[in-house]
Amino acid sequence: MYIIVGLGNPEPEYANTRHNMGFDVINKIAKKYGIELNKTKFSSICGTGIIEGKKVILIKPQTFMNNSGEAAIEFVRFYKEPLENVMVIYDDMDTDIGKIRVRAKGGPGSHNGMKSMVKELNSEEFPRIRVGIGKPVNEFDRINYVIGKIPNEEYIDLQVGEDNAAEAVIYWLEHGIDNTMNTYNVKD
Repeated sequence: MYIIVGLGNPEPEYANTRHNMGFDVINKIAKKYGIELNKTKFSSICGTGIIEGKKVILIKPQTFMNNSGEAAIEFVRFYKEPLENVMVIYDDMDTDIGKIRVRAKGGPGSHNGMKSMVKELNSEEFPRIRVGIGKPVNEFDRINYVIGKIPNEEYIDLQVGEDNAAEAVIYWLEHGIDNTMNTYNVKD
């Protein structure tokens, strides 16, 4: 079983915001593979299915971003999966819009959702995909930037990143994290 966690915020006002890139990627994967996200378990919306011959569970924690790890750890404990089988997808201001970064492990940086994941999983040793959202013009406007509505002209570029992240998840399931990093972390 592979556990794929997209980070975001559950309230309708956060839909179509930069901070919900993880949720959006989960939705794209679910749609492509006919996986219904219709179950509620461990404070999450989730669905199970088969992708490229691998059993997966797609998860959207409903705990709000800053407590995402509280939901994710329950799935890890229940399914008793090693952390290398847990993929986390989230937005990243340090990656350009439309780009992604795949990592096998690492610190949470300034991302509160990832801080919660690292704390609850008690490890930095799990794969992740950072979906680029770029930086706000004003550094002091970070909160409004990530949870504010996306201008139409930017939305298309953000969807490129979401599509790349969804493809990278599928590639990871088939080829492992090292090959995924080599394929998707192309130099700019």
